[in-house]
Amino acid sequence: MSHADEHPDIKEWLEAELDDTLDEEYELEISEPALSMELRRIYKRKRPPSIDRKSYFRALLTLQAELIKLQDWVEQTGEKVLVIFEGRDSAGKGGVIKRITQRLNPRVCRVVALNKPSEKERTQWYFQRYVPHLPSGGEIVLFDRSWYNRAGVERVMGFASAEAVEQFFQDVPEFERMLVRSGIRLIKYWFSITDEEQQLRFLMRIHDPLKQWKLSPMDLQSRVRWEDYTKAKEDVFARTNIPEAPWYIVEGNDKKRARLNCIHHLLDQIPYHDIPSEPIALPDRVFNPDYDRATLPDELHVPNRY
Repeated sequence: MSHADEHPDIKEWLEAELDDTLDEEYELEISEPALSMELRRIYKRKRPPSIDRKSYFRALLTLQAELIKLQDWVEQTGEKVLVIFEGRDSAGKGGVIKRITQRLNPRVCRVVALNKPSEKERTQWYFQRYVPHLPSGGEIVLFDRSWYNRAGVERVMGFASAEAVEQFFQDVPEFERMLVRSGIRLIKYWFSITDEEQQLRFLMRIHDPLKQWKLSPMDLQSRVRWEDYTKAKEDVFARTNIPEAPWYIVEGNDKKRARLNCIHHLLDQIPYHDIPSEPIALPDRVFNPDYDRATLPDELHVPNRY
């Protein structure tokens, strides 16, 4: 992967973008004022210092510049990239997905986050509902949870029988080998956090009105069944960590470092390179002296309240 120090144009872009990005990222994480002061003190006391904001955003922008190069390479070469994000609830999967997609073209890079299966889907081959979402040529697809639901929540919560789970474990290695043989670059990440960190993050969500929507009954049950999920995770690693599609564990207790480490690692897995592009020149505006711009009625305009 190239670095900003080797590309003066990227360094200039970083400097120009940094202030705007700081504002944008503050907005994404603005929920702190909604927390009780006591909970905020507990959370900060329990966690070691993270990367300072400016260093974090500078590193993030550098990586996002590389993600744009990756996107251009995927689109130009017709490559098919599939990235799976798994892990415990509140481990940070959504945060890293948001930072990956933040500056990319949604027509090239899309996120798949499927709801629970419908009655019809429950009668289908287990992998069938995932197949339509696999990447075509020139696409990057990010799965926010995946077919590993069967080995995780479905197994722990009793939504799948022991026989169905065993069949899954027998099928998934060959299914993933088929994907790789078809030309899909399959990369699997597991976000790992400690018991204490998950408890603190759940408390943050409970006391933060802007994040309460993230808590579901299944999330709360994951606290009760922590050890069951641990056993399920161990089985997943033991039975599905194949050479063609290995697992990569992201240490997620520090959200900022987890995001940077995961994106950097993702870029290292793919042999992308710069795609030459034609210089872009803005054409001159055409003025028609006989054209009069119509005045639109006031009711069509959004009121200026801010």
